[in-house]
Amino acid sequence: MDKKKLLIVDDQVGIRILLLEVFATEGYETFQAANGRAALEIAKMHRPDLVLLDMKIPGMDGLEILKQIKEHDRTIKVIMMTAYGELDMIKEAMDLGALMHFTKPFDIDEMRTAVNLQMDEGATSRFASGS
Repeated sequence: MDKKKLLIVDDQVGIRILLLEVFATEGYETFQAANGRAALEIAKMHRPDLVLLDMKIPGMDGLEILKQIKEHDRTIKVIMMTAYGELDMIKEAMDLGALMHFTKPFDIDEMRTAVNLQMDEGATSRFASGS
């Protein structure tokens, strides 16, 4: 069975490295992008199951990236990462199809649990329908 794919989009290299390490040990195939253009290229080429997307990215903000990912493939799940106080943007992100958000600095165990839950959800529903 193919590994689940996770794309991490954040302009802060420390956060990307932390998340890559955590989710590689969870058994996911992980990709990373520091900006919107790279994120969209990876999303089109590799079709990740889930994207961890930072709201504030230089050049193209998280909402724009989210919009374009969803236009390309509505089935890609997206969890937003935000700095404190971006509540108006969070509401818009949810309206655009984001599943949830984590406020930085986030609890890495909570993030791991949420990602595993979302990844497992897709697997169970895919195989449950043929009964």
